[in-house]
Amino acid sequence: MEPQLLHSVTDGVATVVIHHPAKRNAMTANMWEALPPLLDVLAADPGVRALVLTGEGGTFCAGADISTLRGSPEQAQTLAVRAEEALAAFPKPTLAAVRGHCVGGGAQLAAACDLRFADQGALFGVTPAKLGIVYPASSTRRLTSLVGPGTAKHLLFSGELIDAERALRTGLVDEVLPEGELDKRVTEFTRLLVSRSQLTQAAAKEFVNGRTDRDAYWAGQARGSGDAEEGVAAFLERRHPRFSWTTSAERRGRVAP
Repeated sequence: MEPQLLHSVTDGVATVVIHHPAKRNAMTANMWEALPPLLDVLAADPGVRALVLTGEGGTFCAGADISTLRGSPEQAQTLAVRAEEALAAFPKPTLAAVRGHCVGGGAQLAAACDLRFADQGALFGVTPAKLGIVYPASSTRRLTSLVGPGTAKHLLFSGELIDAERALRTGLVDEVLPEGELDKRVTEFTRLLVSRSQLTQAAAKEFVNGRTDRDAYWAGQARGSGDAEEGVAAFLERRHPRFSWTTSAERRGRVAP
């Protein structure tokens, strides 16, 4: 099978699989280019309420396929940044499920997700110093916001790999699971995400990511959604809520920039 991004949707959760096992799921130029339009399709699907990014087999992503860097590293980096930014802008909750190596461009993609759950054997590294590449400013800021300046400098200056426990301590990872437990935990957690209010999640994602100028917009969405009334009614009636607000392409088209 050619290197590619595979995807499926089950019970409201889209799963995108980085598939290039011959090179530990390294991202080719074509794979970087394919990610933004794939994310657009999944974002527009009202049946998708959360997204999981993972790698084929026992590796998340070993970075960029170095053969695609020959002659035009700047172009390859531009493609990687576009893919990373598209993932960060995905309007629904995103989670990276990490096994094995999560290095270079793989770490960029994981950092662009809202959350990162890792197998206890996972290894993380940010490795531009090994190649003489200047790490993009946007990627550096995102990494620093997760792990702080000291750890960001350690990772960027050294290119050293760190284990999952250290990644957890620094904030690069949100949960570390014992061997064999990652898939179960990801399934349980995404099932929980799907049951929650998309309105709350979408507004929270914007605010946490730094866009704080849309209180009035989100207040209007809340008033018109009926989600709060449904949430209170479900609580009082001891049942699961049936929230109606959805992050659809049509709704996103009405959002003021």
